[in-house]
Amino acid sequence: MKAVVSVTFDDEFVVHDIKIIEGQNGLFVAMPSRKMGEGDFRDIAHPLTSETRNRIKDAIFAEYDKVLEEKADAAEEIAE
Repeated sequence: MKAVVSVTFDDEFVVHDIKIIEGQNGLFVAMPSRKMGEGDFRDIAHPLTSETRNRIKDAIFAEYDKVLEEKADAAEEIAE
């Protein structure tokens, strides 16, 4: 797991515990889920359309990249 994020929609609704996970094929976004019975997990909040899922994923990755860049810049400043 690389990060845990919260997303706020229109300053009215928030979804916590969205995870950025490093998988075999690179990073992906996992919606908040709950363990059910035999070890299966079920999303407890998720987009209903691929378009919405992609918009959320793109926004999350954009912010994640921005934070990583800021941390790298801060580390360079400290090293100088």
